[in-house]
Amino acid sequence: MQGNVQGKTYVQIAGLSIWMLVIMVPAKLLALDLPIAAEKERMANAEDYFPDAQGMQWRYRGEVMEGPLQTIARNGFVNVSTVKGTDKIKGVSVKVFHDTNPGNHGASDSYYRKDPAGIVYYGSDPGTPLEKQLIPYQIVRFPIDIPSSFQQFNRKALDFGSDLDGDEQNEQADMEAVVTVMGKESVTVPAGTYSDAIRVEARMTMRITLSGNHRSAVGSDVMTAWFAKGVGLIKYVERQELPPLKTDRGIVTEITEELESMSMTPQTSRRP
Repeated sequence: MQGNVQGKTYVQIAGLSIWMLVIMVPAKLLALDLPIAAEKERMANAEDYFPDAQGMQWRYRGEVMEGPLQTIARNGFVNVSTVKGTDKIKGVSVKVFHDTNPGNHGASDSYYRKDPAGIVYYGSDPGTPLEKQLIPYQIVRFPIDIPSSFQQFNRKALDFGSDLDGDEQNEQADMEAVVTVMGKESVTVPAGTYSDAIRVEARMTMRITLSGNHRSAVGSDVMTAWFAKGVGLIKYVERQELPPLKTDRGIVTEITEELESMSMTPQTSRRP
């Protein structure tokens, strides 16, 4: 469920982009299995749910609802995500996704590497100081079992990148994120109905400690995303909650994007 909401086809599944003070909206070389009491199904050709060929393009229709709990504003937006090509980051070859308006936050580029072990997120441009302390991190792990979970990251005492209490010192933040592959289900979006989409849920918590009085507040981000074979991301819903800090009333934001159309190349379009 930031970096920005993604090079949308992968969605930065940790939901980092939500913290507008430091990151935008959509993983961690620490990957461990968490117990789930259910019989598991191993997906064949799981990488086909995350296509990233150069020239592919996805157009999404989105909506943002935000405000204190008692005052919610709704804003619609459009985001177009395109695989621009490849680049190198510290000697590692990565795919470059350009998004025109992910999560209604403005244009950004995001960098990903897909290999037999999964998909790793290498950051975004523009990025943030907090994001730079977390990358690179894994957002998808291959092979994919349904259901299954892994911990994306668990980092303590990060530099939050902002002074929230006015004492001229940046606050510190502890961040933890867990990704769970929930199952398969039918999903209908403006582009059509996808009968066998995989549902992935990412939960992130952030504990911010104020340097002045050492009080702490816990924010959360829960992103649910659906991916279709041969198409990629078809929908995500992300709910972000930042509790009151100092004199503000806290912020609740819910972001949704749904696929309107997909182009395999600039000349060829594909619908279900």
